[in-house]
Amino acid sequence: MPIDPRRVAAEVLIDVLLNGAYSNIVLPKVLNKSSLDSRDKAFVTELVYGTLRLKGRHDYRIAQVSDRALDSIDPKVLVLLELGAHQIFEMRTPGYAAVSGTVDVARAITGQSSSSFVNAVLRSLTQHEDASSELETHPEWIISSYKDALKNDNEVTELISANNSPVSPTLVAWPKKSTIEELISLGATAIPGAHFAASYDGNPGELEPVRNRRAGVQDYGSQLVVELFAATRNESGFRWLDLCAGPGGKSALLSALLNPSADTFVANEISQPRSELVKQVMSFGEVNCGDGRTLSLGSFDRILIDAPCSGIGALRRRPELRWRRSLNDVKNLAILQSELLQASVNYLNPGGLIAYVTCSPHLHETKSQIRSFLKRNPNFSIVPITAESLDARFKDAVLDDGTMQLWTHKHQTDSMYLALLKRND
Repeated sequence: MPIDPRRVAAEVLIDVLLNGAYSNIVLPKVLNKSSLDSRDKAFVTELVYGTLRLKGRHDYRIAQVSDRALDSIDPKVLVLLELGAHQIFEMRTPGYAAVSGTVDVARAITGQSSSSFVNAVLRSLTQHEDASSELETHPEWIISSYKDALKNDNEVTELISANNSPVSPTLVAWPKKSTIEELISLGATAIPGAHFAASYDGNPGELEPVRNRRAGVQDYGSQLVVELFAATRNESGFRWLDLCAGPGGKSALLSALLNPSADTFVANEISQPRSELVKQVMSFGEVNCGDGRTLSLGSFDRILIDAPCSGIGALRRRPELRWRRSLNDVKNLAILQSELLQASVNYLNPGGLIAYVTCSPHLHETKSQIRSFLKRNPNFSIVPITAESLDARFKDAVLDDGTMQLWTHKHQTDSMYLALLKRND
């Protein structure tokens, strides 16, 4: 394991940008195994997440001074240039230290000849007048989708800025296993109005409740949609299904909020490895591995569809998704979302509820998806989420049709969407 924090960051970035890894999974694992002190771990964290968030902006800067086109630069070398650019423009690193430190990493990873090129480009950047803007930090199709949903250019600018801002991990104290008070005693900070959430300015993997799966890491927006759904239960109990459960965050909280003596809980996940992760965090219930569109598990009173989506509502926590997704992905995912919604009709008892959730504000994945579903299924209706059921700071998240859209720049959560759908026959 390298002890140079820049090299640790570079290798994580290469794994994420070139090998398809997820930063929120690989970075904590690497940091937990490393011998870096807390200051260096914080430095690595900012290097990784910051470079990913502002990759488009850094590429613009690099293109201004490089004598090679971006697409002709070796991919690993480009990652190293982005890493250096982030230090030069976005951190308090002195220019000479950013250049020399990154060149040393380039020499170790890509060789002497490449390191000379890295040195030349980064030295040019230290002398370059920066003309980039935050609009370069998001692909155009994502910015357009935000404009479609918000219909306010100033708010779009605020959202982009929020997506680009560092954020502390949010912890969840799973009921009957841990408490917010325990997390606070370990250095976490309570989130006003939250029942189970606290922020933590550090590596959650170092906390005993997280290591022993009594608490987890989960954005408050994700916790809130689960709480609202769980609040629809009755005293006699229901049969509950989490249709797309992996990796298990929502199943963990939902199962902990239910009554094992009255409720039945089944978590379904199509991926076998991810279904194993779900088993590790659930409080009770059964885990099934299968395609959510073709299940034979009986009928249920409550079904949670945390639908596979573009994830563009979570770009501050999963910044690489902005460079990994495309508009074509949204179209394909919208088809899958529609199929999962329609299949759930066959699993739902009369009078039952479906909670449709996405971590995306894209209209094709939210309001348009629900309108299409209701048109196909006239025996369903929206159960309105009321402002009275929410903490004061979330009241403006309730939309005109009774669904809920959280926004990162307004609510300091991921931009989660929730629709509650009732079968009326």
